[in-house]
Amino acid sequence: MIPPGDDEYLSEAWDLKESIRDEEGLLKQRWGFFSDAYRRSTVYAYFDGDTLIGFASARGDGYLLFLAVDDAYRGDGFGERLIGLVAEEYGEVTCHVRTTNGNALEFYQHIGFSIVRRIDNYYEDGAPAFYLRLGDEEDLVDRISELLGR
Repeated sequence: MIPPGDDEYLSEAWDLKESIRDEEGLLKQRWGFFSDAYRRSTVYAYFDGDTLIGFASARGDGYLLFLAVDDAYRGDGFGERLIGLVAEEYGEVTCHVRTTNGNALEFYQHIGFSIVRRIDNYYEDGAPAFYLRLGDEEDLVDRISELLGR
């Protein structure tokens, strides 16, 4: 865990985010926004040796600012475990997802997120987003344990 105010691995996180942007056309945030949000959030990260393979950046209320997992490690449970760590720390997880990002929407719904509402013109380019929340309170403790493999 990287606490707020610490920019350890910021460059590595930026590089991972940019590789996803280049390959998938997602995570389009500019450096200033990304670096400021990274420094103000708590960051959970997984490494393979010295290589950052995934990270989740969350505000103090459990709002997920960024979730990124290297394509070579997708399907291995890293995204689920990152979400589980955020949920364990904050008790709830919320986020926004582009309405056109079918892979992310499928991932979030698969692990228990539900769509709360649609927001038009949410992104800088005018694209709409869905606001998502992880599960209801009664199921959240069990869901966190399941995501973390406990």
